[in-house]
Amino acid sequence: MTSTPDAPGHDGSDLAELREEIDALKAIPHEEIVNPLPKIVEEEEPEAEPTDAIGSEDWDDPEPEPSAR
Repeated sequence: MTSTPDAPGHDGSDLAELREEIDALKAIPHEEIVNPLPKIVEEEEPEAEPTDAIGSEDWDDPEPEPSAR
């Protein structure tokens, strides 16, 4: 790159900040950038509860009470 009196030579020092921003954006998964999940949906997402294995039910047991939130 050549320099002129109006535009002095460029040493690239101001590109470090831009590089940090690019690296931070690269760390975000593509799907999250294209189709972000709203925070309210993320906060309200139910948590999975453990269940018994298929075939291990004891049909003679009374109904278990649902877990309280």
